[in-house]
Amino acid sequence: MNHQKSSQPYSIHFQQTLTGLGIKAEIKEFPESTRTAQEAADAIGCEIGQIVKSIIFKGAHSKKGILVLTSGKNRVSEGLIRDIIGENLSKASANFVKEQSGYSIGAVPPFGHRHPLHVFIDEDLGEYEILWAAAGSPHAVFPIRFNDLIKVSQGTVTKVKEEL
Repeated sequence: MNHQKSSQPYSIHFQQTLTGLGIKAEIKEFPESTRTAQEAADAIGCEIGQIVKSIIFKGAHSKKGILVLTSGKNRVSEGLIRDIIGENLSKASANFVKEQSGYSIGAVPPFGHRHPLHVFIDEDLGEYEILWAAAGSPHAVFPIRFNDLIKVSQGTVTKVKEEL
């Protein structure tokens, strides 16, 4: 039995998710990591703002997963999300992220999760024609248009970035 770890099954599974949702996008696999927004932008050769960061938080009281899809150039303002949902956020552990989404941190796609998540989408992502998001592996990404991201993730477009 082969016990070698491979990212391949996750990206194959996510390709099936894309196809099932009617999204015609080819997953791009890279030898280098695409876990962070900067790594992904460097591998793809695009602006960091085109990278969709999938950040899962946990409702402090409800214990429900909240997914924020933000531009790679932005930091999420937990206060803005708290004001929208009416409860504080707590940091999600790696185990919580995996249990909720089915994917590890750095590989979480913007949709196709194990459990439904409340999704918020950074309005700044609308500045770009093509976005790039994680495809279930820390070495895989896929392209998507902003309007398709909204439709498929069923997210709410709002201001999420922390003002510096």
